[in-house]
Amino acid sequence: MTAPDDVALADRMKDGRERIIKELRKLIVGQEDIINQVMLTLFVGGNSLIVGAPGLAKTLLIYTMARVLDLKFSRIQFTPDLMPSDITGMEILSESDGVRSMKFVEGPVFAQMLLADEINRTPPKTQAALLEAMQERQVTVAGKRYDLPRPFFVLATQNPLEMEGTYVLPEAQL
Repeated sequence: MTAPDDVALADRMKDGRERIIKELRKLIVGQEDIINQVMLTLFVGGNSLIVGAPGLAKTLLIYTMARVLDLKFSRIQFTPDLMPSDITGMEILSESDGVRSMKFVEGPVFAQMLLADEINRTPPKTQAALLEAMQERQVTVAGKRYDLPRPFFVLATQNPLEMEGTYVLPEAQL
């Protein structure tokens, strides 16, 4: 037997999903499967890997979804020279009134919706910088833990492995 509150919640979720999809369709045309899969990712609080050739509106979809949901969006373009600290942030030496101290500068991972664009174009060491963020919703820099904002989603794109300059994602990251 279903409680009336459960039915009302399901109806609200259905209505919300339909409103989100209506807004997405204003810019994204003909990508019903990927839209449904990304919506499922968001409703279950997970992360997704979107595989496809460049130019299929993967980045536009994720950016548009962040705007529709009014979430803080950040994009990381993965390149062969990207370092883990370029993602997580780093401690820098700061001086104020003649006093030097270490100050943490947040990286682009401190967003609610993070687009990890072409994640397989960077070496595994840098890809791994996202693992703690995706699983534990935090990052550790210089031995100190920093919580990420809530909600937090990583939507990564991957180019086909046949393309030059790509790295295979380790199983733990898949």
